[in-house]
Amino acid sequence: MAIITEQSERFLHRYLNNFSPTGFESEGQKIWLEYLKPYIDEYRVDNYGSVYGIINPEAPYKVVIEAHADEIAWFVSYITPDGYLKVVRNGGSDHVIAPSKRVNIFGSKGVVRGVFGWPAIHLRQGADANLSPTTENIFIDIGAESKDEVLKMGINVGSLVVYPDELEVMNDRYYCGRALDNRIGGFCIAEVARLLKENNVKLPYALYIVNAVQEEVGLRGAEMVAQSIKPNVAIVTDVCHDLYTPLTKKEIYGDIKSGRGPKLCYAPAVHNNLLKLVMDAAQEKEIPYQLNALSRFTGTDTDAFAYSNGGVPSVLISLPLKYMHTTVEMAAKSDVENVIRMIYESLLKIENNHDFRYFK
Repeated sequence: MAIITEQSERFLHRYLNNFSPTGFESEGQKIWLEYLKPYIDEYRVDNYGSVYGIINPEAPYKVVIEAHADEIAWFVSYITPDGYLKVVRNGGSDHVIAPSKRVNIFGSKGVVRGVFGWPAIHLRQGADANLSPTTENIFIDIGAESKDEVLKMGINVGSLVVYPDELEVMNDRYYCGRALDNRIGGFCIAEVARLLKENNVKLPYALYIVNAVQEEVGLRGAEMVAQSIKPNVAIVTDVCHDLYTPLTKKEIYGDIKSGRGPKLCYAPAVHNNLLKLVMDAAQEKEIPYQLNALSRFTGTDTDAFAYSNGGVPSVLISLPLKYMHTTVEMAAKSDVENVIRMIYESLLKIENNHDFRYFK
């Protein structure tokens, strides 16, 4: 079966090149829903912007496949008298990569272009020789001469700041860009819905394809939507770290490499019986995967689903990612395809009223 088609690629580029910061996901959600609609029976949008499409909505047994839709960004927090902008994080933005990056600032009069400035290397001498970016010293220059001029341009405290970097394909092997964390997961679950439709699969349960908001600030969208749907099972997909790039530590974080397949993990929130079902599906269809152990929590929406509604059997399927929370995140195309295949094949193994309890 075709996994990623030309139509899929066009959607992926349009979806990732759009801006979808935490708390401001609506435009990205519209693009995602527009693509999903032909493959679902109905959909819902909650008060904070999480979107879910439903297949076979009348069935009482509910299975969720989920990703999160938000990306990291910045907020303007202070405007200096001479027209420079100070910022605070919206999500886990990395201050180290900021200097010399171009930005789009969303003001009341439209988008204003700016740059994260930084003192030239010639000026960093003596005590400043080892000057490093921090959240306290980074700043944005929009070419203004005063705070008054900034305000007249429509920029205020609270204006949203995003990086404009767009998606590209490197060496026909890697997707590279900003916001793969985790709109690439939203792409994967939408592709699962497409494959189910195109292969005329009749599921014995209701399938909820969920694109949740506000994961980057504490799994908030998933917390809300889990209470709304009250699922019986949740399959969550997110990104994880490729530990084979320089300056990373496999012995601490795990032996995970891009191109070797999705990561499955053991963790308190991951239900062992559901994990076994996913592993069995992968082995039967010869889908490669890697294993990892997590100590207390997964740090993903898996935790929100697992501990909701008295406990929901949940599993995490992770896409290895290089350079997370930068503008050059990289994911192997083969891993993306195998995440899609793994979710798809796992859904085919779940039965109506599937009982995942450890013992009865």
